[in-house]
Amino acid sequence: MKIKLLKPVSYVLILSLALGCNAIKNANNKQKGAVIGAGSGAVIGGVIGNNVGKGNTVLGAIIGGVVGGVAGGYIGDRMDRQAERIEEEVPGAEVTRVGEGINVTFTQGAGVYFDTNKSDIKGASTETLGRLANIFREYPKTVILIEGHTDSSGSDEYNMDLSRRRAQSVADYLIAQGLDAERFTVKWYGETQPKADNATAEGKAQNRRVELGIIASDALKEEARQKTKG
Repeated sequence: MKIKLLKPVSYVLILSLALGCNAIKNANNKQKGAVIGAGSGAVIGGVIGNNVGKGNTVLGAIIGGVVGGVAGGYIGDRMDRQAERIEEEVPGAEVTRVGEGINVTFTQGAGVYFDTNKSDIKGASTETLGRLANIFREYPKTVILIEGHTDSSGSDEYNMDLSRRRAQSVADYLIAQGLDAERFTVKWYGETQPKADNATAEGKAQNRRVELGIIASDALKEEARQKTKG
């Protein structure tokens, strides 16, 4: 498997201070959800989310929504399975498991393509998003944040609108596959959240991207609490 396990600096530092242990370093994703909860997961999750969210809003949303405790482990187990399905079935997806959620990134060169200055979904992108829609149908108790980003070429205003149109196109395509529109939130940031150096062609290619944050719905959180209570 090529799925990444992300451990942001703020994530590790806050957990270390709150729990006073090193178990988190060796925890798998399911265990990590449970460890967070042992130290007042809701409060810690909010602090982590605020810190990470300043530089990456997808990760901030994922970590900020942590449930924690044994229920968090239940959610983490299901996110592990969904991440594996995406990695196996969706070409071009960069899949990162973090906390109780999944971050999926499609760069301009992999997975979801847009013509220059365009936002319509076509070609290989339709197959990619069709496969992703099938997996979302398999895991209906998740909600999805879709974010659009661009490189620094062009004006700030133009890039902001372009990132909006591209993120919305992805959401619209997934909804057209029969998924519930209520599961999706669309946000856009233009060139304000680069992942790489815009001074290079390679960096710009990484910055022209659509990111997805897959998070437990309220229904899944309640299911997790009910299944693990006692």
